[in-house]
Amino acid sequence: MIALEKLTTTQAYQFCDTVDLYNSCETEELATQAAGDRQFHLIGSPQNNAVPILLSEDDYPCWLSLNDLDKINLALAPYQPHPVSRAEIETRIDRIIAYTQYAMDQPNHYLWGGTVPPNYDCSGLMQTAFASVGIWIPRDAYQQHNFTQSIAIEEAEPGDLLFFSSKQRVTHVALYLGDRNYIHSSGKDNGRNGIGIDPLSSEGDSLSRYYHQLYCGAGRIITGYISTGNPNAQFECPITDQ
Repeated sequence: MIALEKLTTTQAYQFCDTVDLYNSCETEELATQAAGDRQFHLIGSPQNNAVPILLSEDDYPCWLSLNDLDKINLALAPYQPHPVSRAEIETRIDRIIAYTQYAMDQPNHYLWGGTVPPNYDCSGLMQTAFASVGIWIPRDAYQQHNFTQSIAIEEAEPGDLLFFSSKQRVTHVALYLGDRNYIHSSGKDNGRNGIGIDPLSSEGDSLSRYYHQLYCGAGRIITGYISTGNPNAQFECPITDQ
């Protein structure tokens, strides 16, 4: 365990176990999760019972509970991003889709902030599926939307992302499977409370009709995310993914 007084903003750290990370220093609302091999660095001083950190792979700012200091170690070497081309991504699409389908086949429920098995939110499932084959993409649905190359639904291919919006920005994301079908983790109120496959159709069941009316575009991942070491979002009350 690293003592609180030994933490520094100049050192790279690494998780040695899965850790819940939070939206604020009150550690009441889950923002995301980090698996045991992810890196981070501090971006501020402790407040209340948490310290602000920046995850290295996706530049995601969040709060680490001081109760979880026993789950971190010094990183042996700072994280180094590896560029991934569109051609390389295309060779991994089948494995990305297979990851989401395997996740669907496990007992699961929708978890806001979930990015580790078995429970995910919509964008957490997308990020983890791509990360499982060495491709990092941003964390939240609206960030993933901004990161992709916009395409028409008629141009969409398996492995592209579909986006949905019920507010002022994108709040839901799914992985396109082809034939106007997509796989996603949807919530309790307007979903199946877990991972499933639905058609992009105005004539399906109530769930598919609900998401069809929210559909706002498709996007293609053309490169992996390259970390800059700076937050790509401010600490704010997030718009909850659906």
